[in-house]
Amino acid sequence: MHHRDHNHDNNPQDGSNWELLCLYCHDNEHQRFEEFVRYGGSSSDNKSSSGTFNPFADLKNMMKQ
Repeated sequence: MHHRDHNHDNNPQDGSNWELLCLYCHDNEHQRFEEFVRYGGSSSDNKSSSGTFNPFADLKNMMKQ
């Protein structure tokens, strides 16, 4: 599991801060975050520092079924 906001203490029960990533994507997200922390972002960079896929986005509704 990957913490979208990179805060390992933020573990909401609805899963809104988690995403499931393959090993390559997980390492890539952490590398991008480390580069952002070290070098900062540029105004031309509109990408967020976390992944875009959220497999838990509709978890609450799926649990009702």
